[in-house]
Amino acid sequence: MPKNLVIVESPAKARTIEKYLGKDFKVLASVGHVKDLPANDLGVDIENGFEPKYSVIRGKKKVIDDLKKEAGTAEKIFLAPDPDREGEAIAWHIAEELGKKNAAKISRVLFNEITPKGIKDGISNPGPVNENRVNAQQARRILDRLVGYLVSPLLWKPLKYGLSAGRVQSVALRLLVEREEEIEKFKPEEYWLIDVTFDKHEQGKLKARLEKKDDKKIKVDNETEAKKVLSELKAGEYIVADVVKKEVPEKAPLPFITSRLQQEASRKLGFSAKKTMMVAQRLYEGVDLGKEGPVGLITYMRTDSVRISPEAQAEAADYVKKEFGEKFLAKAGKTAAKKKNVQDAHEAIRPTSVLRTPDSVKNKLDNDQYRLYKLIWDRFVASNMADAIYDQNTININNGPYGLKSQGKVIKFPGFRTLYIEGTDETAEKDQEIIFETEAGEKLKASKHDSKQMFTQPPARYSEATLVKTLEQEGIGRPSTYASIISTIIDREYAEMVEKRFKPTELGRIVWNLLQSNFDKFFATKFTANMEEELDGVEEGKNTWKGVLEDFFKKFKPELTKAEKKFTVDLKLDLTCPICSKELTIKHGRNGSFAACTSYPDCKFTSNYERLEDGTFRLTEKQGDEPSGIECEKCGKEMVFKATRFGKVLACPGYPECKNIKNYVKLADGSIKILATGEKAAVPCPKCDSELTVKAGKNGMFIGCSNYPKCDFTANMKVTDKGEIMPHTDKVDENVTCEKCGKKMALRKGPRGRFFACTGYPECKNIKSTKVLEDGTITVK
Repeated sequence: MPKNLVIVESPAKARTIEKYLGKDFKVLASVGHVKDLPANDLGVDIENGFEPKYSVIRGKKKVIDDLKKEAGTAEKIFLAPDPDREGEAIAWHIAEELGKKNAAKISRVLFNEITPKGIKDGISNPGPVNENRVNAQQARRILDRLVGYLVSPLLWKPLKYGLSAGRVQSVALRLLVEREEEIEKFKPEEYWLIDVTFDKHEQGKLKARLEKKDDKKIKVDNETEAKKVLSELKAGEYIVADVVKKEVPEKAPLPFITSRLQQEASRKLGFSAKKTMMVAQRLYEGVDLGKEGPVGLITYMRTDSVRISPEAQAEAADYVKKEFGEKFLAKAGKTAAKKKNVQDAHEAIRPTSVLRTPDSVKNKLDNDQYRLYKLIWDRFVASNMADAIYDQNTININNGPYGLKSQGKVIKFPGFRTLYIEGTDETAEKDQEIIFETEAGEKLKASKHDSKQMFTQPPARYSEATLVKTLEQEGIGRPSTYASIISTIIDREYAEMVEKRFKPTELGRIVWNLLQSNFDKFFATKFTANMEEELDGVEEGKNTWKGVLEDFFKKFKPELTKAEKKFTVDLKLDLTCPICSKELTIKHGRNGSFAACTSYPDCKFTSNYERLEDGTFRLTEKQGDEPSGIECEKCGKEMVFKATRFGKVLACPGYPECKNIKNYVKLADGSIKILATGEKAAVPCPKCDSELTVKAGKNGMFIGCSNYPKCDFTANMKVTDKGEIMPHTDKVDENVTCEKCGKKMALRKGPRGRFFACTGYPECKNIKSTKVLEDGTITVK
């Protein structure tokens, strides 16, 4: 019987670690948190020092019972959830559930990497649960609960039930809305660029841009002025004023921290922050490499430190010298300036061994894992390489009162760029990749004069990369929370992705308008950043968690009381009612936002509206009644697309006389496919090989076997781009195992949302509700 019990969060990590530790160790998984604040109650005793009322999470009683059973016979118990605040809280709750009788046997261990060395180092250095870190997590959880539980219901009456106002999520929404308002208010200004090309046949062409007049920066505002300047330039003489030659270094990038990894994966791989963290979690927990067995390929992926262990740095240095040569190795003693509020408990994100090159493990990884691992590996090795060096020439050219400038550079030594080039968020104009030899006093002959009309551009909407970058710069949230912040905004339909950029929806703008009108100070970027510093102070032992909560609530309570008495709602459209000339306001119903007369119920005018590019509004026809071009086979009228709370349907406009309605899907080519019961699926039943047909139930349409009741196979339905009806395949999660029969659980979608169901159905009918973790991972609640 094993003498030692190790408790981790993830079943995948448990399997990997147990193989490393051997027969004297039993490794079990808690599958995330085991206790939390109650789902249907505030769960915080405000009058009694903000004491939280934790309860066992639904579905976790059996997990806890299994842990208690194993703990009773173990000589030592090692709590090894992830090495961060959330992991510390999980360890604390598990210790609490295991009870005083096991307390003397319990210690906390940290695994920064899931490798034989990482596990050995962790087990060899046990310690107590870090109370400061637990209290920091506890303070954050209670803060989020106070704001979410007390503010969110205020949105329900003017809008709809179920909307949320998260403490940090609302500040991120604020950034999106304010950026959209900047774009709408932006007035483009005309300006002209003037370039002159000089030609030396033996060297090629040199392009210089007009920058100054009378030693002051020049702005050419219109075509008339551009023609005047061009005329004067053509009539004048070009003389080289000076030539500045210098070597310019491009510093090698630092290894990844969480936020930088999310940004770069967004730029280079097109990954969302949520996907990046899910794939990174798998790489950290362990991948089966065949003969070597399961190995964690990267260090812990939630960190804001760029620190690297001496051993890892030495291994990387040896690799660089061997593969690229001594001159490509970074100078000794290279360090990065430490930023404020960096939690230095973990190293930067790096491969656990540089010797496991991406190509050597490629056939053991799926495509997403390989691409992310290669990004992390390349970045880490590049961070240990020499800076790139450029030869740069800056040539200033005079023509009478006008000054032109040309800058060209060529790479002299590639350094780290041999392996890795960092992505950028915006496209910048590049220097010419040519060194044009000239000297002061030389006269140049222009071969071409160009003028180009330009307009100033509004600020760009946030991409995932730039939003994460801004959250980090403003001190909003922490690296481990960025993915969940973004996911929540999208899931709540407060924003949508348009050309890979965040655009706030009308609902998102209305929610922010209400929050700003009533709680502007508490959702300000500076206030939220200060709260993060207060929470960091709790982890560092500088602040008490109750003190932080008391200070916050002392300021928050008066504003909350005021809002509860009168929740200010200013959603006027700056439009008047076409019936009674009173002001129109925005209302929100189950089918979305609409305009309504402020004199209701005296005037019952309502209309759809749209927001124009400049932020103003225009009334539109009611949506959902657009013609379809499809004839109703019952009465002959043209059917229309009508919005319902279950989505859009095809409906006869002759209602209530004709109640014909049809479900439909829009195919990739824009055509409409009507879904009818009895229609055959494109594939046979996987259980008995009979035909599958479309059926209708109380929760909508689904696919069922035509051989029912002899065969009871059913499945959700999906329609391919070509219009083929297929059973929807549930996504089996390798990390979630049924505790009743041991089979894998599959993530399914029902009328009330997502849930996990045992793949052993109908023999095993175990189902579990889901929970979204901070990194966006969906797991059992």
